[in-house]
Amino acid sequence: MSTYLVLVMRTPHFDAAVIEPHRQFLRSLRERGQLRDSGRFTDGTGGAYVIYAENLDAARAIAFTDPVHTTASSELTVHEWEITTPH
Repeated sequence: MSTYLVLVMRTPHFDAAVIEPHRQFLRSLRERGQLRDSGRFTDGTGGAYVIYAENLDAARAIAFTDPVHTTASSELTVHEWEITTPH
């Protein structure tokens, strides 16, 4: 398993109603052991989370089911990320 950073940036179409479904999505990832960390940017522009997946395509497939993406509330960018400090 590799580690992937998902950057989540709000779009002009952002709808606050998507926050709870997004949180539920993250909880389900954590329950499956696929979520390492998550958090929001304090300036309100979005947030990021770190997931585990087999490869970049699999990471994108996971991230692109996030309700913030499927509702066009946010744009997601997925990067393979080598974390150099222990968790």
